[in-house]
Amino acid sequence: MAGHTDNSIVIDAPMDLVWDLTNDVPNWPNLFSEYASAEVIEQSGESVVFRLTMHPDEEGNVWSWVSRRTGDPVARTVRAERVETGPFEYMKIYWEYLEEPTGGVRMRWVQDFHMLPQAPATDAAMTEHLNRNTKIQMALIKDRVEAEARALVR
Repeated sequence: MAGHTDNSIVIDAPMDLVWDLTNDVPNWPNLFSEYASAEVIEQSGESVVFRLTMHPDEEGNVWSWVSRRTGDPVARTVRAERVETGPFEYMKIYWEYLEEPTGGVRMRWVQDFHMLPQAPATDAAMTEHLNRNTKIQMALIKDRVEAEARALVR
């Protein structure tokens, strides 16, 4: 059985700002709390291949992997997948940005994955971890993007 998460948050900021800030991969260490670095390896049009490196975990392990991300600025969607899958058989992520009728932008992340048999976590355990961590990261992104939006209005 594969793992699946589906989380979203409404960010009170203009669509272009939300799109630009959340798709600026080199700036992700300033947007997410978990990434120590984001290195662009290759960029072609709306596609970027990059290496993410996390801060050390509780045991001192530093996790790093390469992903490919392709955005569609017209549809306001992004499709991403791990190129170096690590403990995953596969990891695919879909980002969607929708303008809310009452204002703001709903940013949604859908993650589909399957852990390798020898991975340190099962699909169920990783689903629980990702659901918990995604909410934390989305709240940080919301705060940081909204702060940027307020600063631009001044």
